[in-house]
This record gives sequence, C-alpha cells and structure tokens, in this order.
Amino acid sequence: MQGGRVRARLDPLVIDVVLACVLAALTIVYGRQGYEAVYRHKGWPPFGLLAIGLSLAVNLPLAVRGRAPWVAFVVSHGAFVAYTAAGFQPSANLWAPLLLCYTVIRNGPVRRAAWAAAATAATWTASGLAAPVSVELAVGQSVIGVGVVWSWATSNSRLAERNVQLAELTAQLRREQELRARHAITEERLRIARELHDVVAHHLSALAVQAGLADFVFASDPAAARKAVVSIGASSREALEEMRGLLGVLRAGPDAGDPDPLYRSSPGLERLDDLAERTRAAGLDVMLTVTGPRRALPSGVDLCAYRIVQEALTNAVKHAGRGARVSVGLSFEADRLTGEISDRGGSVPAAVPSNGLGLVGMRERVRLYGGTLRAGPGPEGGFEVVFTLPLAPLDTTRGG
Repeated sequence: MQGGRVRARLDPLVIDVVLACVLAALTIVYGRQGYEAVYRHKGWPPFGLLAIGLSLAVNLPLAVRGRAPWVAFVVSHGAFVAYTAAGFQPSANLWAPLLLCYTVIRNGPVRRAAWAAAATAATWTASGLAAPVSVELAVGQSVIGVGVVWSWATSNSRLAERNVQLAELTAQLRREQELRARHAITEERLRIARELHDVVAHHLSALAVQAGLADFVFASDPAAARKAVVSIGASSREALEEMRGLLGVLRAGPDAGDPDPLYRSSPGLERLDDLAERTRAAGLDVMLTVTGPRRALPSGVDLCAYRIVQEALTNAVKHAGRGARVSVGLSFEADRLTGEISDRGGSVPAAVPSNGLGLVGMRERVRLYGGTLRAGPGPEGGFEVVFTLPLAPLDTTRGG
C-alpha cells in the first residue's frame, strides 16, 4: 500500500532523468572498458572526449522523452548517426535510440510511429554493418529489435486506452451508484412521510373528537370535560413530535402524490404476532421474545419498530432459507426500546432477488427518530439487526 503511494507521488520526469543519467554513465563506462579490452587492439579510434560527448548526446535526451518525445528522438538518433559515422566502436549506444523509438510509437500518431520505426531500423542496420557483421545479420537484428519494440509499444498503447476507458466507466458507475443511493433515500423518506401522514391524521381526528366531547359535556359533566381536555393535551404533544419528524422527512423532496396501499391504518407492534405467524408459514422457525413492561408507544415509533422487524424478517426469508431459526427480541426499558433480530441460515435460501435497499430504509427510519441501527453478520454466523429507539422516560411518580 505504501509502495503504491510512493510510486504515485514520483514525477515521471524525475524517473526519466535518472534513467538518462544512469544509461549515459553505463554507456561511457562500457565504451571505455570495451575499447581498452577489445577495440584498441583492433585499431578502432579511441573512446575519447568526442565519443563521450556523442554518447551523452545519444542518451541524455531520454530525460525529456515524456515532455517532447519526437524532439528527443531526433536529437538522439542524430547523435547516434554522427557517432557511427565517426567510426567509433559499435554496440555502445544502441539502447537509448531503441527506447526513444518505443516512446514515439506508444504516444505518437501512426505515421510518425512508422517514420520512427524506419529511422531506428536504419540506424541499427548502419551500426551493425560498422561492426562489421554480414548484411543479413545487421538487417535481421534491426528488424527483430524494432519489431519487438513496435509490438510492445502498440500493446501498451491499447492497454493504456482501455485503462482510460475503464477509469471513465468506473467513475460513471460510481456516480450512478451515488445517484441511485440518493434516490433510494429520497424514496424511502417520502414513503415514511406518507405513513406518518396517517399517524398525524389519527392524532388530529382524536383531537377533534375529544374537543367536541369536551364542548358537549362542559356544563353537564365538568369532570368528563376536564378528562377530555387532559387527553387533548397529551395527544397534541404527541402529534407535535410526529409533525417535527414529518417536516424533517419532507425536506428530502416533494411528495409524488401517487395514492398507494400505504394510505391505510399503520401497523404497530401489536401485530407482531401476526407477522411472526406469516413468517413461520414461509418456512422459518421464528421465536418471539418480549422483555420489560410493555407500554403504549408513540404511533410513529411503534410503526418504525414494526417496519424494522418486518424488513429483517423479510431479509431472513430471502437469504437465510427455509428451516432457518430466527429470534426476535424486544426489550422495553425505561428510556428506550431495544430490538434484536438474528437468524441462523437454513439449507435452501429462497430464490428472491434483492436490491439491497431494505437496509437503507431501516437506517432512515431509525435516524428519523434519533435511534441507532447495526446490521451485519452475527458473531456466531448468520445475520443480525440490532436497533434502539429512544422513548420518553416512564413517569414513576404518578399513581395507578
């Protein structure tokens, strides 16, 4: 990981400069040692200052091959031709022109690449003939060397183009996934808003009935009227809490306004037994446990808890398979409701497609009511969903 970051920070110009200096130094050392060991005794010109200068001119243009590949190619090959024409020992400056040929073929248009390949083959052939070797061998090594470079350069060029296209497609896919995720969140918030509409409507209807009752019995039965007014106050406070959550959800976007089955009586935890029975009918072994003193919950919180359990059981039906054991535990505490749904996979998972948006809905619901949710593999296998929803603290000072 750290090595990849170091490579990413290195400037290609720095790499090319180092390559040019190293190759120039190696060429000069090789040229001087080769002259002393072999070519001096055969009457070749000494590898002196002129040969060193021309060798530098051949190799050092590699430093700018990334910025000006064609200029570097022309300078290097010109120096190589001058070196060969001066009669200095062959095979000392072959690799820089070949590497620059690769650079031009990889980065340049086809016509320029063809000119570069032809020029490199010609200079290599001239160097081979000066060795001296046979015409066949000189031409053959030039064709093979340039042919290998051509194949390598064009393959890398196509690979680079495919990598660019892949990077663009990856970025586009990432943007589409982000858009789908935002769209899923918006859709889920709007669905929650429609469900909360029923909750708020229920409170307002109750307020209207209680207010009418209080007005009707205000003179004849003051105690009943007072009781109705107290009930109106409690319902009003609960409705205000639900309305705050509703307004927070509606900030996600305008309601589509399409009527659907969500406009019906909202379910709650009182229907949890029916939900467990339906899940058992689907082939799962569901064990339902409720601890702590059960109490009436705000309608929105009640609906939220029910929907989370429903979605978790739906996921178990889809992914755990028939015969899976599913435990549903609810704990009513003084200031919160805690739920845990975990499964141990069965043998034959149901062949039901999943878009993975169920967890998005769970998290949005819990976030709406200030709770927490954790979903993932369980410590002993299977899958588990654990959530908490804050509740108003119990009033232990009031008598029964």
